[in-house]
Amino acid sequence: MTTTSSVTPYRTEVHSARDGFAQSLRAEWTKFRTVRGWIIGLFVAVLVMVGLGLLTASAGSIQCGGVPGATNQKSGAACRINPPVGPDGEAVSDMFYFVHQPLAGNGTITVRVTSLTGLYSAEGAVESDSGTAGLTSGTQPWSKAGIMIKQSDTAGAAYAAMMVTGGNGVRMQYNFTHDVAGTPGAVSASAPRWLRLVRIGDTITGYDSLDGTHWTAVSTVTLAGLPSTVQFGLFAASPAYTVTNQSFGGASSVGGPTQATGTFDNVTVQGAAQGAAWQGDFIGTSKARAGELLQQANYQQSGDGFTVTGTDDIAPVGGGMGDGRPVEQSLVGAFAGLIAIAVVAAMFITAEYRRGLIRLTLAASPRRGRVLAAKAVVIGAVTFLAGLIASVITLPLSDHIAYSHGRYVLPVSSLTEVRVIVGTAALFAGVAIFALGVGSLLRRSAATVTVVIVAIVLPYILAVASVLPANAAEWLMRLTPAAGFSVQQSLVAYPQVTANYTPATGYFPLSPWAGLAVLCGYALLALGLAHLRLSRRDA
Repeated sequence: MTTTSSVTPYRTEVHSARDGFAQSLRAEWTKFRTVRGWIIGLFVAVLVMVGLGLLTASAGSIQCGGVPGATNQKSGAACRINPPVGPDGEAVSDMFYFVHQPLAGNGTITVRVTSLTGLYSAEGAVESDSGTAGLTSGTQPWSKAGIMIKQSDTAGAAYAAMMVTGGNGVRMQYNFTHDVAGTPGAVSASAPRWLRLVRIGDTITGYDSLDGTHWTAVSTVTLAGLPSTVQFGLFAASPAYTVTNQSFGGASSVGGPTQATGTFDNVTVQGAAQGAAWQGDFIGTSKARAGELLQQANYQQSGDGFTVTGTDDIAPVGGGMGDGRPVEQSLVGAFAGLIAIAVVAAMFITAEYRRGLIRLTLAASPRRGRVLAAKAVVIGAVTFLAGLIASVITLPLSDHIAYSHGRYVLPVSSLTEVRVIVGTAALFAGVAIFALGVGSLLRRSAATVTVVIVAIVLPYILAVASVLPANAAEWLMRLTPAAGFSVQQSLVAYPQVTANYTPATGYFPLSPWAGLAVLCGYALLALGLAHLRLSRRDA
């Protein structure tokens, strides 16, 4: 007689979720926190970034007041020049010649501009008492003359203006950062331009015309909080002339101050006090403190015609202009900290290959993609935290030190400051995940660190150190993982401001989040290729 016995299969009482992603994540975190060298590596990254940030902030001090070593020589905060702050919170240049009178309530000003001429110095500053000797005739692209309604005659006050320019046609500009194109072309006696500004409450509308009969609205703006009585009139300004030559190994610049003269006629106003007198003023400075060209600024009136001469500019202040220091300059040590991050991230994966432990890891968790994802989450999280700590410590301390040494820190909004800090932390995480993927592909620590440095740190240094021509530097910051550094940028390239917009001066070709997206794309590509290889071969 045959007896058949049934065997009941063993069923584990451990819930299946314990063999899931959470378990892999916990296992990888345990590995990381129990290796002292990796924890030390994170501390090194933070210390290097903080140390370099504080060092660069304290290196050098602004000096003024006489030749170096003289008894009247001053330095540090005593020499700091704080530019005015515009309505939107940005540092601005607001220095020009203004022929104005008060406007109480609503009103209109209309003019015809028959010419815009200018002078510029290609040899640097104009010597005292030299007049216009040695200056070259010609206007700059953003030399400007026109009409303006301004909140007050205080530098940095809100305004709206219609103007002709040296090379950009008619424009309506307001509150420094805003620029709207009107009729194109140069102004001349045979091709004059008519300009008009109309105020109704807080709303100002700008118009232009070719004949004074047919008008086109250029733009309508609202200047919130505009008082009942404002200043309106005619102005002239002209930014500094600068030509930068980029080459291998550096860049050189030549230039100097410029001057613009606008000729107006058919000046009519509505709403102003009957018989009010025109008054000419230097906005933003006094004649005693002005440079030679600004001291020559003036106006002449003949009936309803005016000739107004001015210099300097009405525009936002960009990085690299004067002593302005962008907030991200405090985080200049990030590139050095990233080297330590790359070493830690590379060893987080390559150490298992070197010691043969990868087989144990994959035996415990056979789903290889899940193992790689868990490692990426752990290394991304810890490096993000390290970058965040370093940024939160470095930025305010470095800004304070630089300010005490005479450097003016360009103001930014709270959101921008948070983005720079959090973006730097995200930069750390992105580089770490990229290094993890490369390490899983190469499986050698030294090779992995070398690839990361060549792909990220080296292009950044070549771009910002003016080693390469500007175009080559910009392409490096577009196409390589070094584009991730764009997330630190707070500076804005304004089309109405002539400046050297290159990585060497802090302007990157991609927007902050677009640059970070390029780095993330490389990190995901490296992880994808690593998963493909890991699926085919253990070691």
